[in-house]
Amino acid sequence: MTIKVGDRLPDATFMTPTEDGPAPKTTADVFAGKRVALLALPGAFTPTCSAKHLPGFKTHAAELRAKGVDLIVCVSVNDVFVMKAWGKDQGITDEVMMLADGNGEFTKAIGLDFDGSKFGMGRRSQRYSLVAKDGVVEQLNVEQAGEFKVSSADYLLEHL
Repeated sequence: MTIKVGDRLPDATFMTPTEDGPAPKTTADVFAGKRVALLALPGAFTPTCSAKHLPGFKTHAAELRAKGVDLIVCVSVNDVFVMKAWGKDQGITDEVMMLADGNGEFTKAIGLDFDGSKFGMGRRSQRYSLVAKDGVVEQLNVEQAGEFKVSSADYLLEHL
């Protein structure tokens, strides 16, 4: 079943790159007591993800914060080392927290996974964005396959 507005995000553990190496972050660590904008995408270093999706959230980070977002996170079904390298490649510092859902457990639990095996990618995340307040979904924007419209930072800003 796909998550919807009003639902609580499930318990999950992500990995995030830090100065001291990979560190676990639970759903509670990330979302409790905060208003969080989350962008999720099929894969680090993939064309739309690298050219538009993540850069848009980096560019609009201050505007999102001005509209009440405490934290911006990027989730992908990639390992933490790939997320670290991609963040570095994209010039991400503290604008966006990079979260690896390496086994896709969070993505599957919210019903937004897909099978990319025919492209050699295995199970991946659909492209979407959401806003959650204290772990409860306030806004959910899921893309149709192959599109990039409703999950963009611009779209999210228009609807905050």
